[in-house]
Amino acid sequence: MSGMMERTLAILERLARDVQGVPLATLAEELDLPRSAAHRLLAGLAESGYVRQSRERGDYMLTTKVVSLGLMYLKGSGVVDLCQPILDRLAESSGELVRLGVVDVDHITWVALSQGARAGLRYDPDMGIDARLSCTSSGHAWLSTLAEDDALALVGSQGFGAPDSYGPNAPTTPSALLKALRAARKQGYAITEGTYVPGLAAIGAPIAPRGKGAVGVLTISGPSVRMTADKMHALAPELLAAAEDIANASGASPLFDRAFAPRPTSRAASGGSATPRTLHDTELLQ
Repeated sequence: MSGMMERTLAILERLARDVQGVPLATLAEELDLPRSAAHRLLAGLAESGYVRQSRERGDYMLTTKVVSLGLMYLKGSGVVDLCQPILDRLAESSGELVRLGVVDVDHITWVALSQGARAGLRYDPDMGIDARLSCTSSGHAWLSTLAEDDALALVGSQGFGAPDSYGPNAPTTPSALLKALRAARKQGYAITEGTYVPGLAAIGAPIAPRGKGAVGVLTISGPSVRMTADKMHALAPELLAAAEDIANASGASPLFDRAFAPRPTSRAASGGSATPRTLHDTELLQ
């Protein structure tokens, strides 16, 4: 790893994964940095107020200044004020977790949620992380709106989610993924079960303003024992209506202006006279 900026960002991203803090030696080893260099970068981040050392063990951890930056950014975007009432209504009526993901050109980040389950089994995910495109209903809903070559290229860049790290039903090949995307495209929403987390089922719909590419995704998820296939299909009309409500209001937030721009040679999955060339499993995995 080279470059001060790249190293500094790598430290911040690593610390973000461990709220309790990370020892200097672990940071240096995992990021392949000399301890002296890691210490200098941490000292600079601490001086700026982004990192501090715990008094007990001396481990390094992020301060709330990093959190405040993200919250300030979201507040300025207006996306939470715009969408939260819609998320709350959908969570209340479905009794499950509702999440909003925003498209940022080549990835999706979950930025808001509303929990409808008040008792029993609940799924409470961490927010602010990027969705794994290959094995989430968020990813499938978005990718189903793109040309297949573009969808596979995005997944190839991020990598397939392995079943031992995600859910046992996670697609691991382009052909398996395309089968799921074609089903989502046909019905207008994506359904997954046991692909992202074992025992979790979800339904996702793209947020696509008229005349634009998808700018986000809206999902409902919960334990598979409650979120059966019949229940998810029954929830689809309300989910699609909520996604349309957000799409109609999306012009009020600049965060909804980062749709993926297809390559000039690609055709939209639902339009054009030619069918996009489909990459084979071995071609993508090379």
